[in-house]
Amino acid sequence: LIMNEATERGLTTNRIHKSARFAVIRERSDSIYLNEAEIQELEELDLTNNKKLERVRDLFLVGYYTGQRFSDYSTIDAGKITVDEDGDEFLEITQIKTGHAIQIPVHPNLKLIIEKHGGKLPRTYSNQKTNEYLKIIGKIVPCLQENVTVDLPTKGGMKVNITCPKYELITTHTARRSFATNHYLAGWPQRTIMNLTGHKTERAFTSYIRLTSKEHAKVGHALWKKKS
Repeated sequence: LIMNEATERGLTTNRIHKSARFAVIRERSDSIYLNEAEIQELEELDLTNNKKLERVRDLFLVGYYTGQRFSDYSTIDAGKITVDEDGDEFLEITQIKTGHAIQIPVHPNLKLIIEKHGGKLPRTYSNQKTNEYLKIIGKIVPCLQENVTVDLPTKGGMKVNITCPKYELITTHTARRSFATNHYLAGWPQRTIMNLTGHKTERAFTSYIRLTSKEHAKVGHALWKKKS
């Protein structure tokens, strides 16, 4: 992308990046998700004495209960909730990145957050500042102080593993990844989750789900139990 932009601006005449032999190294990096117990502990954390952190936590939960990107869940219009003939509530949004218009089922906890903030979403900070505050919040949550080992993006094709407290890896995007992973574990149809998250292909979606080998095995056990 950088080379294409530079060529268009006349900043370079080097076109080696157009060659079929020019390869861009892409590596999968492990990103964390918060399981349902961790989400619950985060949600029950008493932050009434720090309204700034409380707003950030609540907005993160908006991201979790909608499954959207930060650019979408930080700008949701709470006034766009509709009710169908069955009394089910839906939030209508158009995703900024994809232009995809979707209806999101309104989780009872999402409704409570909106009511808590006077019918609106919590006030938004920048993505960078929100990430900083999320790590401060995570450090207070006991279960997020446990160490995890992950793969980090690398240069030159080398893998680097790091071990650190889980809260250090929380970002605004963790909310969306947690939504996708937890609902996959709960047995939601994959296409239903993809419609809500905006993933266009199953390959992109399955690479997005972050499960350990044991968690995948637990899914298998759960399916066997359903059949028996």
